[in-house]
Amino acid sequence: MSRNRTIMKQRELEMKLQSLADLSEPSARLEQYPTPAAMVADILFIAKGIGDIDDKRILDLGCGNGVFAIGAGLLGAGSVVGVDIDAKAIEISRKNASSLDLDIDFQKMDVRKYDMKCDVVFQNPPFGSQNKHADRPFLEKAMESGDVIYTIHMSETREFIEKLANGQGFKIDMKRKYPFEIRHTFKFHKKEKQIFDVTMFRLSRRGTD
Repeated sequence: MSRNRTIMKQRELEMKLQSLADLSEPSARLEQYPTPAAMVADILFIAKGIGDIDDKRILDLGCGNGVFAIGAGLLGAGSVVGVDIDAKAIEISRKNASSLDLDIDFQKMDVRKYDMKCDVVFQNPPFGSQNKHADRPFLEKAMESGDVIYTIHMSETREFIEKLANGQGFKIDMKRKYPFEIRHTFKFHKKEKQIFDVTMFRLSRRGTD
C-alpha cells in the first residue's frame, strides 16, 4: 500500500475515482456496471469516519475496475485485496492502482473460492437482473470473510438482505439510499439511461460492538 497519510477531502477522492479506466467490454451476464464515483467516495468517507478504513484489512468482492479497493487504499487502509472472476477487470484494476502508486493485491477468481479473512468488506454485487439472487454468493462470502460489510443492493431487496444477515449472525446498523444511473450499455437496454433506487447496507457481526 501507499503509505501517504495526507488528508484527502471527499471531493478530491471522487475526482481521483472518476479518472479510473472503466471496463472496455463489460459483461451483461456478470452485470458489470460502473459504480458511480460520487457514491463510492461517500460510502468510503462514511466508513472512514466510523473507523472502518484506517489500517484495516480491506476486501473488495467483485472489484470490477477496482474503485472501492483503490478508494480504500487512498484513504489509508492497511492492506487491500480485490477479487473478480473477470481477467480483464483484474488487468484494468491493476493498471488503475499502479497509476496512483498503490500496491493492491488483485486476484482473479470466483468470489466463492476466496478463503482469507479481513476486517471490512466493500462490494457492489450483481443486482440479480440477469440471474436471480446473483448477489447471494457475494453476501455469503462477505459474511464469511469479515465482521463489517458495506454492500449495495436494489432498495426493494431490504427484507431479503435483513433475513440473510440475521441468519448469519449479522445485523443491519446503517442504510443509505442512492440513485444509481445505468446508461445504455447492452442491446437489451431500451433507454439511453435509467436511474435505479439502491441502498448501501452496513452489516456488522453481532457481538463485535
